[in-house]
Amino acid sequence: MYRNQYGYTYNPYGYDGFFRVQSDQSLITDIEEAINGEYSAITCYKQLADLAPTQEERQQIYEIRQDEIRHYEVFSNIYKQLTGKQPAPQIKDLCVNPYKKGVESSFLDEQKTTDFYYEIERKAQDLSIKETFRQAAADEQNHAIWFLYFLHARG
Repeated sequence: MYRNQYGYTYNPYGYDGFFRVQSDQSLITDIEEAINGEYSAITCYKQLADLAPTQEERQQIYEIRQDEIRHYEVFSNIYKQLTGKQPAPQIKDLCVNPYKKGVESSFLDEQKTTDFYYEIERKAQDLSIKETFRQAAADEQNHAIWFLYFLHARG
């Protein structure tokens, strides 16, 4: 086990040690949903950052977007290891305008995503998958706090 370039712990030695192959189709479905959510967030947060009224908010949203890109890549790798296939991500939600509504929507989505990732963590049998989703849930909670801050900073 070691930490990859994204800070997630895993064992790089193929199917025998990387992930215990799990026959639970619901886990694979959940990971597909997580991939779609991250793919949607990556697109939305680019739009939201471009609308941000201050450089501080713009920069922070771009940092959040980088976390989402990292999650997307790591979840895609897990999906490939479990299924042997590349994911086919789809935009699941459109980004909400204007800026304040987009921030509010993002706050709510990050909160729901936190709960969803903890649910995946509980469902997973493989310790690497559990740790990946636990860490991603903590990131999502941090994102929610930033969006809540932006909502209240503007009044």
